[in-house]
Amino acid sequence: MKTLVVGVGGMTNGGKSTLSTSLHQQIPNSCIIAQDLYFKDDSVIPVDSNGFKQYDMLDALHMDTMMREVDSWRRDPESFLRKKGVTPEHTALTVDMEVFVLVVEGFLIFNYRPLNEVFDKRYYIEIPYDVCKRRRSFRVYTPPDPPGYFDGHVWPMYLKNRQEMESMVSGIVFLDGLKLKEELLAIVYNDVCEEIERLRDNKAEPCPTRI
Repeated sequence: MKTLVVGVGGMTNGGKSTLSTSLHQQIPNSCIIAQDLYFKDDSVIPVDSNGFKQYDMLDALHMDTMMREVDSWRRDPESFLRKKGVTPEHTALTVDMEVFVLVVEGFLIFNYRPLNEVFDKRYYIEIPYDVCKRRRSFRVYTPPDPPGYFDGHVWPMYLKNRQEMESMVSGIVFLDGLKLKEELLAIVYNDVCEEIERLRDNKAEPCPTRI
């Protein structure tokens, strides 16, 4: 059995979840762990001098809990899938050629060193400021964004986190989030399939090519 851990990061409303879900649907024996599921309770999120909740930082997340989930998958991905109610899709391949894929998605996945160290492939979706702000305005959050939150907290923290990420991480493939979602999927899917074939030493049937 072989494993592949794929990180899909990026700014808020860039298309991370859409890409990750589509990738999961296309690749057998894959699953997703989403960073957004590990936010701490709103009551313990610190507030800055402007009264903005500091959600866009690692301290706002239960990263130790998320890391335990990732480690659980790495120890035994087949059992992990079964616990999630998913039946592994066995093929005619020998056991040592089976490849299980974990897709980890989130806005700060590459900023947390213990998590970043387990990625085999890293992708980061980026979109311009105006597009990001417009998309964010159409989303409903709990609690909702207060007036001025995007410019007063979200965007400045994105720039800070982006700079930190680029100073500590290499090997990231940056993706244009303005491309059609089908184009982004094709780029990442084909790249991941090449890595799966490499893990199988090219002895198995390749993934079907997406166009």
